Amino acid sequence: MKPPFEKVVAEHGATVLRVCRAVLGMPDADDAWSETFLSALGAYPELPPDANVEAWLVTIAHRKAIDQTRMRSRQPIPVEELPERASRTGSASEGATGGDAHNDSSDSLALWQAVGLLPEKQRLAVAYHFLGGLPFAEVARLLGGSVEAARRASSDGVRALRLVYLPEGASGTATNEPKGMPR
Repeated sequence: MKPPFEKVVAEHGATVLRVCRAVLGMPDADDAWSETFLSALGAYPELPPDANVEAWLVTIAHRKAIDQTRMRSRQPIPVEELPERASRTGSASEGATGGDAHNDSSDSLALWQAVGLLPEKQRLAVAYHFLGGLPFAEVARLLGGSVEAARRASSDGVRALRLVYLPEGASGTATNEPKGMPR
């Protein structure tokens, strides 16, 4: 017969806390310890009576410690100064150095806004083919249609982008047209 969960916590709590502290350090160990026992509480009724409870709890603690480490790595990193201009690609170094002289940031912002306004299938087809470099067969597989439909959605999306993004009075060739976009 399995002991009550309270007894399990009292008996193995110190071991789990030591594991959490060894993996995470002091600041995050308490959170991982709590998460371990919350998770274990839900799964405890299904645990076989002859199971090694300590090993089971240490395994859960290990996984919770990994979760804590991943969560910590996703936290924003403070910086002293922000870049002068916004980045088009999400790269902080591009925004700080000015990036490509071919486009300025207002052109880039206008392009990304125009892409965001496209209907979903067109936006995804343009993104997968022109930005991701996928062939139309793969784009079709991702979108759930035929190759011809993917090609058409991409073509319609590029046409819509040209209507919005080309400077007024341009005669078919744009100086600020992004690289990789067909003419």
